[in-house]
Amino acid sequence: CGEVVSTAKQINDDEVIAPLKKVMRKATEEDLIQLEENRKRSEEAFSICLEKIQKHDLEMKLIDVEYTFDNNKIMFYFTADGRVDFRELVKDLASVFRTRIELRQIGVRDEAKMLGGIGACGRSLCCNSHLSEFHPVSIKMAKEQSLSLNPTKISGSCGRLMCCLKYEQDTYEYLLKKTPKIDAVVQTPNGQGVVVQVSLLKEMVRVKLDNEQNTDIVDYSVKDVRVVKDAEKKADPEDKVLEELKVLED
Repeated sequence: CGEVVSTAKQINDDEVIAPLKKVMRKATEEDLIQLEENRKRSEEAFSICLEKIQKHDLEMKLIDVEYTFDNNKIMFYFTADGRVDFRELVKDLASVFRTRIELRQIGVRDEAKMLGGIGACGRSLCCNSHLSEFHPVSIKMAKEQSLSLNPTKISGSCGRLMCCLKYEQDTYEYLLKKTPKIDAVVQTPNGQGVVVQVSLLKEMVRVKLDNEQNTDIVDYSVKDVRVVKDAEKKADPEDKVLEELKVLED
């Protein structure tokens, strides 16, 4: 059984996440009773599986247990740092439940999606509330959005980069292409100068003018300046930090 979370709507073909699952029918009262019974069985199976994991001394963390609607199979979801030999555990569980057993190792993002929680924004986790799939998120996005590179500031409850970094990335990439970089030489209505500060979202640049009439620092709209000479590429002291933080992308 599933629950409808949004109304019917038209979407483009490239937005369809295949394969599409067929909706059989609206759940009946009997279906809902069966669903509730399966949930109770899942809780019991969770406790039993925990005992078996301890018995076999396996380095794994049980996350969730799910019965298929027809009770033909029980799926146990777990996380682990590496591969786990759970063959004996499967045999043990099969002897208890007398049905098909599947143990599925998942990642930390999937764990957060299953368990849910509250994000730093105060809202339910995106992965648990509305995201149907995980989009690639990189530490480069945090840098381009001028966010703090402190892991605690840009990581979600899963310990990986927050999925919401992706939401505004297209806008930042567009603005970065049209905005002069710091140290670029630009032509302004008041003469040439060097960009000393950039405000991407406001589409403003702060320019230090350098001519006989004016040596002030003035703010200009991006549309009012023209790049005369691009900024020279320099070694960025944050590059080493970015390399170290790539572990948050997994």
